[in-house]
Amino acid sequence: MRKYILLLLFPCASYIHAQKIDYQTIDSVLQSHAVNDQFSAVVLIAEKGKIKYEKAFGYRDLTSKTLLQTTDIFELASVSKQFTAMVIMILKEKKLLQYDDLIEKYLDIPYKGITIRHLLTHTSGLPNYMNVMSQYWDKTKVAGNAEILSYLNQYKPPKLAEPGEKYEYSNTGYVMLASIAEKITGKDFASLCMENIFQPLQMTHTAIRNKEEKDKVENFATGYIYNTSTSRYERADAFPSSNYVYWLGNRRGPGNISSTAEDLLLWDKALYTSQLVAKSTLEEAFQPMHLLNGKMANYGFGWLLIPNSRVGKIVWHNGDNPGFQTAIVRYIDQKNTLIILCNSASDKSLDTIKEIERIIIKQ
Repeated sequence: MRKYILLLLFPCASYIHAQKIDYQTIDSVLQSHAVNDQFSAVVLIAEKGKIKYEKAFGYRDLTSKTLLQTTDIFELASVSKQFTAMVIMILKEKKLLQYDDLIEKYLDIPYKGITIRHLLTHTSGLPNYMNVMSQYWDKTKVAGNAEILSYLNQYKPPKLAEPGEKYEYSNTGYVMLASIAEKITGKDFASLCMENIFQPLQMTHTAIRNKEEKDKVENFATGYIYNTSTSRYERADAFPSSNYVYWLGNRRGPGNISSTAEDLLLWDKALYTSQLVAKSTLEEAFQPMHLLNGKMANYGFGWLLIPNSRVGKIVWHNGDNPGFQTAIVRYIDQKNTLIILCNSASDKSLDTIKEIERIIIKQ
C-alpha cells in the first residue's frame, strides 16, 4: 500500500496538441527491462479506447516458468479505490447519501466532524488502522471492515489532523466508505461492486476475491518481491512483512479488487460516458479538494489529479501490494490510457513504469 509519485508533474502549457506515442521506443524499453526476469508485467496502451499496444512480459509463475498472458488477473491494490468511490457516487445519484453527510450518521466511530467528502479525498485526518491491527489483532484470524472499525473504537488512536486540514493518504477512510455503502444498502460490498460496476460493464474477470477464491483462479498472477539479500525475485508470501494480506484479507474499500488489463480498459471507456453515473458527477470526481487553509489537494474521488500537464488533464492512480505494482493513467483530453499490471515488485519495476510514462508524455 506504499505510494509512489508519477513523473508527470509539468508546468501549465499555453496549448494542448495531440502527441504521437512512440510505441517502438516503448517496446524497446520494455524488452530491455524484461531481460533476466527484471520486469514481469502486462502493459496496455489505448488511444480513444482502441488498443494500440498490449504485451505481457515475464512469468505468471517463476517456479514453473509459466509465461504471463495479457489475459492474466492481477491484484490491483489501491487502484481499487476508484471503484469504491464510484459505488459512493452511484449511491449519491440514487439520493441515498450526500457527500457532505457526517460519517457518524452511518457508522459508530470515535471521530467526529468528518464527512464522506473528506473520506473520498483523503482529507479526513483519520489514523491508520494498520497500526492498531498490527499491534492488537490475533493474526491467526482474518479481519474485515467490522473488526477494523471495532478496534478503532476500542483503542481510539488519535487523529492525524482535523477534517479538511490537510491531504493525508488514508486507507482507513476507504474502509469506512465501503462500510457506509454496506450500511446504507444492506448488501456486501463485493456484491455492490459486482452489481453496479463489473456486471454492467461486462468486466467478467474482475471481482473482490478472498484468498481461497484467488487460489482457484488458474490465471491469477503470482506476486514476487525482489530480495536484495539473494539478488533474485521470491514469492511475496514468503516474506513475513506480507502476512497482513492474509490476516486483513476480508477488508473492503482500500484494495482487494483483482482484474485484467482489458477489463480496466472497459472501465476507462465507461468513464467517458454516462453509463454508470452522469457526466457532471464524473466531472466532480476529477476536481481537487479545497483545504481549510485555501490551498488545494490534487486528489478527487479515488483519483490523483494532474490538471495542467502539457497534454491536458491527467487522472491516475497506482497500487502497491506485496508482489504487485499497478497503475492506470488516463490522459483525458487526449483520450489515451496507460495500464500497467506488474507482479515483480521492486524499485527496478517502478523505474520501468516511470520511463514508459515519460515516453508517452514526451518529457
